[in-house]
Amino acid sequence: MAGFSLKNKRAFVTGANTGIGQGIAIALAEAGADIIAVGRSSMAETKAEVERLGQSCAEIIVDLSDMHAAVTALEHDWDSSGPIDILVNNAGIIRRADAIDFTEEDWDAVIDLNLKTAFFLCQAFARKAFATDQEGRIINIASLLSFQGGIRIPSYTASKSGLAGLTRLLACEWAAKGINVNAIAPGYIETNNTEALRNDEKRHTEILGRIPAGRWGQPGDIGGAAVFLASDAATYVHGVVLPVDGGWLAR
Repeated sequence: MAGFSLKNKRAFVTGANTGIGQGIAIALAEAGADIIAVGRSSMAETKAEVERLGQSCAEIIVDLSDMHAAVTALEHDWDSSGPIDILVNNAGIIRRADAIDFTEEDWDAVIDLNLKTAFFLCQAFARKAFATDQEGRIINIASLLSFQGGIRIPSYTASKSGLAGLTRLLACEWAAKGINVNAIAPGYIETNNTEALRNDEKRHTEILGRIPAGRWGQPGDIGGAAVFLASDAATYVHGVVLPVDGGWLAR
């Protein structure tokens, strides 16, 4: 049976400073991967935890909303430190307003980071891998809003629906070329992006009441799925959008 070890693998994880990105980086490190933690603010906490696990953690500070800067960061690390085996497109933002009032600025900010940067990082990763006939794994962080509409988050829903479609398209194009492209769709996780919902007593109660597991998820709950999709155990898994949602979509 194929194993879950990621020993001698290098993982480029965006938005690794906190929340789901941090949870994934730590889980990959526990499985043996070295981490390149990428984001716009300090990832000292993630770095310390990864190194405590005995793995290396390079820290790259970059504004991921700038697609060109993000791609340059990946390419520079690959050229200077060696091939990257795993790309995790986790970084994302959310803007909340009624659709009737939603601004162009909020639309562009979310789409640029959540969808545009994610695509071009995938492209940069694949170009590097194809140039040396290297296999690789791409894990995009989608959302329940890849399946559902939601309310008051039009650009976020559009970006996550788009990311799910993009995951399937890239899997169709790249599966035979040695790159597995899959996505994880987290449910309601306790992160900065859901703080507004958790502080809204009515919405918090409504959401919690629908989750069969009876609790909001923790960032670490996403880590196991990421290790699976990054490992040899998922060699024949392509184009999947895997919900990790406490049973939300089952209800």
